[in-house]
Order: sequence, then structure tokens, then C-alpha cells
Amino acid sequence: MIPSRELLSEENRRYVERAREVAEKYVLPRAAEWDRTGEYPWAAIEALREYDLMGVWIPKEYGGHEAGLLNLCLVVEELSRVCGAVGVAYMVNALGSFPIILGGTEAQKRRYLPAIARGEKLIAFCLSEYGAGSDAGSLKTQAVRDRDAYVITGDKKWTTNADAASIYTVYATTDPEKGTRGISAFIVEKGMDGFIIGKKEDKMGIRAVPVHETHFRACRVPKENLLGEQEGTGFYNAMMTLDRARPGVAAQAVGLAQGAFELAAEWVSKRVQFGQPLIAQEAVQFMLADMATAIEAARQLVYAAAQAADQDLKTLSVLSAMCKVFASDVAMRVATDAVQLLGGYGYVREYMVEKYMRDAKITQIYEGTNQIQRLVIARHIVRWMSGRDGLLSEFLNVTGARKPENLRSGEWIPL
Repeated sequence: MIPSRELLSEENRRYVERAREVAEKYVLPRAAEWDRTGEYPWAAIEALREYDLMGVWIPKEYGGHEAGLLNLCLVVEELSRVCGAVGVAYMVNALGSFPIILGGTEAQKRRYLPAIARGEKLIAFCLSEYGAGSDAGSLKTQAVRDRDAYVITGDKKWTTNADAASIYTVYATTDPEKGTRGISAFIVEKGMDGFIIGKKEDKMGIRAVPVHETHFRACRVPKENLLGEQEGTGFYNAMMTLDRARPGVAAQAVGLAQGAFELAAEWVSKRVQFGQPLIAQEAVQFMLADMATAIEAARQLVYAAAQAADQDLKTLSVLSAMCKVFASDVAMRVATDAVQLLGGYGYVREYMVEKYMRDAKITQIYEGTNQIQRLVIARHIVRWMSGRDGLLSEFLNVTGARKPENLRSGEWIPL
């Protein structure tokens, strides 16, 4: 039950159909096994290659489809509907390659993007550190110019797809005194001297996609691997990247919510208690109605943010934050309700619905916690209000009422 799919274009529906076929043929049969063992879902990646879905977001001149963020989100949603880990294993290739698309030189784009578009190489994104998570601008990894190279020294945390990838976009400070204006981005390749894949995290959810520490021990990178034309553009590049990647996280959340909802709806349709299926109970029907409505609302916000990215609208940043915070909260709530609807069966791994709850939790955390997203949204509201008089002023003018001298004080003059 996805009412809004009727609003999609024919092109959109073709991507949905191909992604769903991959999800149901190649992912669903092994999702529980991959979750249990933590094995990387290479079979899913290979199927995505065969179905020509690995380069959806990459421009045509570099071997991709140039099909935009909306189609990327549709693929992520369908994959996540059966396995959140596969959804993020796929989406992180967009996260890692967006910096090159947005800020790379022509030579860098031609060198790296075609292999990613073909699915021959995977890419990861190295921004977070031990002491620089939400506060990404305080990163400590340094890159020092040494003749024809940069020497990178530091440690990164939470590198998704780390061991599976062979290309990495890495952020380091080239001028610590300039703060965020001194941060630069680099393209690092697996095998470069001093680049080390570190500890693999033992995670609660999305267990099939590896998350590692990555270490740079005087890692020597050619000067041509400085992303873009100049130093100091890395932080801006990272923020632009995250604005375009967060709808992908939100799409993952929508897919997880949809999958949990479908499992729960099927269960209550078949589970008989007190002589009738659970779905005959009005209380259960109301839970399902609330779940379906929340999922659809989240889906529409994701699609709106993706379209804002595809049209390069100024509203992208706030829509990206809104869709990420709303969809991930919906995913966690729907998955928790799905566990509740299955009762004791929902709490055991045999029935898979608990996996949706474990996978959903991370969507509230990575690529900007929901607390940070609310801060981003609030700042947009403050800037918006500072540039307009608004309805209150017009209302007071019309009525002749006296405007409060200081609205912040809480004082109110009755009309």
C-alpha cells in the first residue's frame, strides 16, 4: 500500500521495479543470514551491477545515468524495505562520490567516477573522528604539503563500507588556524602507504555493512588528489554533500518503516485471537492507520527534498534536515509498533521484525543526529523571521493594536 507511487513518472517507476526485483530476488532470501553473520552483501552489490543501478546519481559524461537524487532515493527505499544494511551499503557510494561530483576537478571526475558508476569500485566517506562527530568542524586530522604530495596524519571514526571500498573521500585540516576555512578534502585509495583499515565496529543494527575506524599514519597522497583546485574548500564541500546525502538516509528510513509495516499488517491479518484475526480489532486498525499515514507523510517529504536537490533549489538544506529527522523518527516509531503488534513473536529474531527496529535506530543518528537536524531547521526559521515583518505586524496594523516593545520578554498587549 503506497498511494503516492501513482504520482511518480514512468522513469521513476522503472527504477522502482528494477530495485524491487533486486531486493526480492537477491536480498530478501539472505537478509537474515547477512544480519546474523555480518557478511558483506556482495551478492546484492553484484545484482545491482547487473541491473545497472550502481551509477544512478552519476552524470552521464562519467558513465552514470544522471537520473537524479529522487531516483536514487527510490532505489534506496526499495532495498531498505527488505534490508536496511543493503540500503546503506548502496547509498554510501553516493555519499562518498558526491564530494567528487560537487567539487572535483575534471581530471578527478574522469579518473574516479566511471569505475564507481559501473560498480567496479566502491567508495567511502571519511569525515567523523573520535572528538568530531556532530561538531565536524573541530576535526584534528591534518594534511601537510610536502613538495609534490600531502602527508595526512590522524584517525577517522565510523567509516561505513570501509573494508569493502577502494576509494575514500577524506577531510583534513591544511591550516588549523583558519578553523573550518582551513579544512580540505582529499581522495585516498586503498593501498596507499600509511592508510590503515582499523577496528570493525560490532553494531546493534545494519550488521551486514562494515563500519570501521580508518587511520592515517603519515599517509602520503599525491597533490593531484587534493579535491578541487585549492585548499580550504573541504568543509563547504562536506556540508553540500550531506545536504544531498541526508534524503538518502531518509529514504532508507522510509523503506525500513514500509517493510516493518508490511510484516506487521500481514501478521495481524493471519493471527487469530478471541476467535477472529487481530486486524478485526479496531485498536489494531487504528495503529495500522497511523503507521501508514506517517510513512506516507515521510515519503512525500523525502521526495520533495530529493526534487529540491535535483533542481538545485535554495530550500534543499532545510528540506534535507526536515526529511531526515521526520522519516527517521517515523521509522523508529513504526518499527517499534510493528514489534508490539507481533507481541512476543516480534521480540525474537525468527520473525525478522526486530531487525527493522535495530536497523531503524541508526537513521536517527548518522549523517547528523536528529538533534542537530532540529538545530539546522530552527536556524532556518530564525533567519526567515529576521527578514520579514510577518503576519503579526500586519494584523496589528489592521486592528490598530499597539505592538509589544519586546516580544522576547513574553509581554503581550491585549487587542
